[in-house]
Amino acid sequence: MSTLHDLAATIAARASADPESSWTAKLLAKGPEKCAEKFGEEAVEAIIEAVKGDREKLTAEAADVLYHLLVMLTARGVTLADVEAELTRREGTSGIAEKASRAP
Repeated sequence: MSTLHDLAATIAARASADPESSWTAKLLAKGPEKCAEKFGEEAVEAIIEAVKGDREKLTAEAADVLYHLLVMLTARGVTLADVEAELTRREGTSGIAEKASRAP
């Protein structure tokens, strides 16, 4: 099991926890829209650190992005396994070809 899988399992387990005792449960209780908003905020913070070139801060922000991505996915019933299956489906396909195959 990887750290990312462990994190996804922890998020799933805490989804039913008391929002007063779990940040994850508190986020999920606010609904998918709030989870998406928080993910966006963290993504912007990661972008800022990437532009600044601060490796340590970027690493910390990237960890926040991954956590909030998994929370957002959980809020909409999408699992890490679902995302992995999509990545597997795309494996061996160039990014250009994959983008061209999407409906406009």
